[in-house]
Amino acid sequence: MKVQQRSGFTLIELLIVVVIIGILATIAIPKFASTKDKAKMASVRSDLRNLMTAEEAYFADNSTYATLAAVQAVSNFTLSSGNSGTVIPGVSGFTATVSNSAISTGLTQCSVTWGGGAPAGVDGVIVCS
Repeated sequence: MKVQQRSGFTLIELLIVVVIIGILATIAIPKFASTKDKAKMASVRSDLRNLMTAEEAYFADNSTYATLAAVQAVSNFTLSSGNSGTVIPGVSGFTATVSNSAISTGLTQCSVTWGGGAPAGVDGVIVCS
């Protein structure tokens, strides 16, 4: 009698592969979410730096600091998708804040004070919280 050999994978082998893929997915998914949050936070910092530059350009043209809406009206400055911001202008400076509510872990906003009213040592320094 001739014995037939079957080729292919057994049910046990397939189950082991599925379990291994599941374990790898449980490790990778949280790291991926963390990476997305880091990218969103980088866009917050970048928007804040660009907003500082736009405020200084506005000041150079108008000799006064302005709100975010006023800066956007006279320049091509826009916030990145998902980011929101505020600017509180003062006589000799401004305080700007940019945040992203879609960040699920860690820091969600950054602020900067420039000019009058800034505590010593933090004038123009971006602080995230």
